[in-house]
Amino acid sequence: MALVGSSLLRLSVADGKLVRTMDSDWSSWQDAHATFYGDKSGKDTMQGACGYGDLFKQGYGLQTAALSTALFKNGLTCGACYELKCVDDPNWKFCYRGVAPIQITATNFCPPNPAGGACNPPMKHFDLSMPMFLKMAPYKAGIVRVQYRRVTCAKQGGVKFEIKGNPNWILVLPYNVGGAGDVKNVRVLGSKGGGWIQMQRNWGQNWQTGVELVGQSLSFQVVTSDGAYRVFRNVVPANWQFGQTFDSNINF
Repeated sequence: MALVGSSLLRLSVADGKLVRTMDSDWSSWQDAHATFYGDKSGKDTMQGACGYGDLFKQGYGLQTAALSTALFKNGLTCGACYELKCVDDPNWKFCYRGVAPIQITATNFCPPNPAGGACNPPMKHFDLSMPMFLKMAPYKAGIVRVQYRRVTCAKQGGVKFEIKGNPNWILVLPYNVGGAGDVKNVRVLGSKGGGWIQMQRNWGQNWQTGVELVGQSLSFQVVTSDGAYRVFRNVVPANWQFGQTFDSNINF
């Protein structure tokens, strides 16, 4: 895998040769709409359907969005990063001129409304924090047409692992994930042996196992949606407690 600008190139083997292919989701601009929720403080954007908590403490800040059903994909895109640019409609011209595209991370879900709305399938919609919306258009615009594309997530520091649950059930939230950003698979290894344990997605980016791992140091295998794979060895010490978060100090 290699990066070119903000697009992702994949390396694959065909007929014995190394072939570069580009995922269209990353390379081409696609149409959508954007609104905002909450106020300038961003307090209403905290937590949400991806399982994240305090977005400031977790490194996401206000550069976030809730995605419509068509983009959220039942939580599979939680942690993915997008670039958005405002595009004027002939009958709705509110976009600021000469501003750079914004970049956001998917951290929440914008649910459909039975009475109709922008987040209803099959609409592609980004519900931004107010400060991010105001970078593209004024408050009075309310809703704007945008174009978007996937971009690589540039995160500060390492991937972090938050552990919750009880002695019989462990729930792990990997966050601050770079590269593609959205995690598609997690396995855990305890220090007492037994091999790698496949974890199951619980909701959003929370991954679970019913295997008892208390009192063991833990390693994780994490795979992101682009197929990138990384092993985080002994990132959690044997004396870990529920409610703690551990920094791997490495990223994608």
